[in-house]
Amino acid sequence: MARIAGVNLPKSKRLDIALTYIYGIGRTTALQILDTAGVEWTKTTDDLNADETNDIRKEIEENYKVEGDLRREVQANIKRLMDTGCYRGLRHRRGLPCRGQRTHTNARTRKGPRRSVVGRKKK
Repeated sequence: MARIAGVNLPKSKRLDIALTYIYGIGRTTALQILDTAGVEWTKTTDDLNADETNDIRKEIEENYKVEGDLRREVQANIKRLMDTGCYRGLRHRRGLPCRGQRTHTNARTRKGPRRSVVGRKKK
């Protein structure tokens, strides 16, 4: 089992899919990493040898911000927005969508479960 950037890659998956288990790496980035590391993307994680694993790990560490560093940066950006008091920061603080979506009927993911209103009963 290959361990890259603090994440155990799943067994018996293609490398381009397995690398997406790392926070901050999608399909396109995974293919770019494998291309520059010189590893075939059709290989599975079981077929990796130590040299190929080290090449992939080295490529990610040198050129990409992933996992903990990226999470910290995203949280710092959100905190900065909240501290400056801009519109997006206020929406983050209130737990509402901040990219212009409607909230009258939707946005249940951001707003949480519905709060029941006492005394409102259909007759």
